Amino acid sequence: MENEELKKKLKNIVDNMPDQPGSYQFWDEKGIIIYVGKAKSLKKRVASYFHKEVDRFKTKVLVSKIKNITYTVVNTEEDALLLENNLIKKYKPRYNVLLKDSKTYPSICVTNEPYPRIYKTRNINRKWGTYYGPYSNLAAMYAVLNLINKIYKPRACNMAMTREKVMEGKFKPCLKYHIHICDGPCIDKVSFEEYQSNILQAREILKGNTRGVIRQLTTVMQQKAAELKFEEAEYIKQRILLIESYCAKSEVVSNTINNVDVFSIINDDNSTNAYINYMHVANGSINQAFTFEYKRRLNETDSELLVMAITEIRNRFSSNAKEIILPTEIDWSPDNVEIIIPQRGDKKHLLELSEMNAKQYKVDRLKQTEKLNPEQRQTRLMKELQNALKMEKMPYHIECFDNSNISGKDAVAGCVVFKGMKPSKKDYRKYNIKTVVGPDDYASMREVVYRRYKRMIEEDTPLPDLIITDGGKGQMEVVRQVVEDELNLQIAIAGLAKDDKHRTNELLYGFPPIVIGMKTDSELFHILTTIQDEVHRYAITFHRDKRSKNALHSELDSIKGIGPKTKDMLIKHFKSVKKIKNAEMTDLENVVGKAKATIIYDYFHSKQ
Repeated sequence: MENEELKKKLKNIVDNMPDQPGSYQFWDEKGIIIYVGKAKSLKKRVASYFHKEVDRFKTKVLVSKIKNITYTVVNTEEDALLLENNLIKKYKPRYNVLLKDSKTYPSICVTNEPYPRIYKTRNINRKWGTYYGPYSNLAAMYAVLNLINKIYKPRACNMAMTREKVMEGKFKPCLKYHIHICDGPCIDKVSFEEYQSNILQAREILKGNTRGVIRQLTTVMQQKAAELKFEEAEYIKQRILLIESYCAKSEVVSNTINNVDVFSIINDDNSTNAYINYMHVANGSINQAFTFEYKRRLNETDSELLVMAITEIRNRFSSNAKEIILPTEIDWSPDNVEIIIPQRGDKKHLLELSEMNAKQYKVDRLKQTEKLNPEQRQTRLMKELQNALKMEKMPYHIECFDNSNISGKDAVAGCVVFKGMKPSKKDYRKYNIKTVVGPDDYASMREVVYRRYKRMIEEDTPLPDLIITDGGKGQMEVVRQVVEDELNLQIAIAGLAKDDKHRTNELLYGFPPIVIGMKTDSELFHILTTIQDEVHRYAITFHRDKRSKNALHSELDSIKGIGPKTKDMLIKHFKSVKKIKNAEMTDLENVVGKAKATIIYDYFHSKQ
């Protein structure tokens, strides 16, 4: 029984995961992360673990130990790679091959030596120098290394160089100096001060602070041009273009941000619950990301909830971050902690990422709850519609009408019925228009509505709570005249009006009708347009069927004594009515016999 409930829970989580890039985490029964993965599509990747055709023993063992699944959404697949790498380092999951193989994404190291070197490495030891990265995109890493090597030409040798030894002339230049890919600091061809300045600029590029470097190079370029040193100015210009084209930054990893907490808050539709996302950034990497649900007890404001949540969450995760990024001001000033409400830049991107995860968590929670209890979703939508239209009771029973004809020919109408926001197809009805001549939609609607509800009154069947017309004010008024003035019924009437491009864009209600404010991308509006599309499909299908039957009617149907089987034999043999009309008597006899051949022959020739 427990296994079935667990399978149901995990399936519910997977079914409601977003089709977006991100990192996912598998938890065991002790609440420990046993696997961290990344995906271009979270839903597809995680679902693949639970397919029956999975045959790897290790994967089967891993899946058998999963008791819960969490995930963090990011904007790009590259960000997912970096986030996965950071979480593996943080939690050291048991089943991650990446950790066991001691592999990680490479970083760029600027050493702490008197003449620093700059190189890529996978081994992180803070005693050796400053590290920038990691880089999931190796092309971007090599691009920035190549850029720095071209512009600043840092040394690549392993000699223990000091300023004193250089001045004493204890070193000899290597091949790289002679082929002009090193400026020769070992023999003082580039001064100690100039070398340090170059390394400082290289650090700024690695941090992503390229604007200052570009401004500095631009000033030098202009000076060279003023001195008529155009070749040197062009060389510097190429450097500037290289820097401008360089882009290896990421929202998930930014070395300008260190030891920061990020909080965002999203409310549910009725504002009774709030979802607060927490992310911690350390050494330029997100290593924690969780969303918590808070229930309002005394109508607390967002600011009051954030104050309470920040204190609780920071205490839970033992955070000592000196900066807290928030979406809004709060009435709280903790000691030695700076509150930041970013407007742009990397910190703003982190806040947006946190908000995106909070929103996704809210959507997933709602989907999971309503999937386990479908009636909850139906009730919520009916309650929303009731509130929007200010109705006395929830519109459980909804009916919608639509007409279909071509220039008044083969005029028909359809009525679809929705109960509990779900189609009740057994209650659908089709109508042939009997009293209207020509293309008159209003008169057709009047006839169908009258016939529909007159019969329901006579048969004493339950009347609808709401009637929706596939049209604007004119259609609503016609329905009102029939329902209220002629039949003396009190049924709510609404209309779905279309814009110039024939797209539904407003909901009308009341008399005189007014526009009900509703977002066209909301779930409720989507349901209403689904009802509209359904009645349109139903009426059109009925009209096509009727038109097709009339189109298939041939002149043979008018001949008395000729049934369907005889007609099929004639068409099969002669291929067309025209050939049957022109056929000789003997030819007709050979197909259908003398008696029927005489009837057919006399029919066509008597007309001639």
